[in-house]
Amino acid sequence: MKVSIIGGGGRVGSDAAFCLQLGGIVKEIALVDANADMAAGEALDLRHGSALTSSQIITSGDYDVVNGSDCVVITAGLRRKPDESRLELINRNVVLFKGILESLKTCKLPADATILVVSNPVDILTQLAATSGILPVPQVIGLGTVLDTCRFRSLLADHFKVGATDVHALILGEHGDSMVPIWSSATVNGISIKSLPGYSDEAAQGVFEFTKKSGAEVIRLKGGAGRAVGVSIARVVEAMALDNGAILPISAMQSGKLGLKDVALSLPTRVVRKGVGEILEPAVSDAERAGLEASAAALLSVWNQIQ
Repeated sequence: MKVSIIGGGGRVGSDAAFCLQLGGIVKEIALVDANADMAAGEALDLRHGSALTSSQIITSGDYDVVNGSDCVVITAGLRRKPDESRLELINRNVVLFKGILESLKTCKLPADATILVVSNPVDILTQLAATSGILPVPQVIGLGTVLDTCRFRSLLADHFKVGATDVHALILGEHGDSMVPIWSSATVNGISIKSLPGYSDEAAQGVFEFTKKSGAEVIRLKGGAGRAVGVSIARVVEAMALDNGAILPISAMQSGKLGLKDVALSLPTRVVRKGVGEILEPAVSDAERAGLEASAAALLSVWNQIQ
């Protein structure tokens, strides 16, 4: 698989490229960035390490290097301020994102190529890409709440003093302020979260609230998030490359599950080589369903404002 990263010279794009290099699953990585020297430097740095990681082709350049890409990852965008919601980025990032889509229309992509949107607000921009006509709608996905779920599980593991990979808990809906924790199915290796020592509704809500503001906290502390985002991007790309039927909370255009449609947000989705294989309808509580409906309404409100 050839993967091109638009914004590959930036923090998120370069971290994603590094994770894909360490994974050793994709065959080729191409970096494109408005700062061409930065992209070239990142590509050279990665190539230097390839002798001890995996034999991959790593290049950089203008949009001509995107030709033939099996997956195009879009990470380019203006950085969120610590006190700024992801949705507030919409007016600053839509124009930039539309320009990227116009450039992608000039690229020669395989019929089964995919676009993975990472730039924020990711759900709105995923819908913009899905309706652009560049690729069929199921082949356009967003990182969605894969990152939020990753953060959520790690923080739950910290709270309960268990291994993070043993925690199975989901955040669905918007990658942003209206995200919804699915407590009804949260477990640690099959044991309900609610039965573990140290659980209380108050403590659980505290973990979720910290999860929701974790991105802003990382920005405050070090200037921008990158490591966990890169790992999350690699997880989705490698799921497509391996075509192993992984179920992930990616953002995709909804067409009726849980009554949600005509909006891009995250529900559990079977990820296949061509993006969306099947969107699953999770069993949720009434409160969780109401939260997801509110999340969809918030996103649709913003979507309607940019039309």
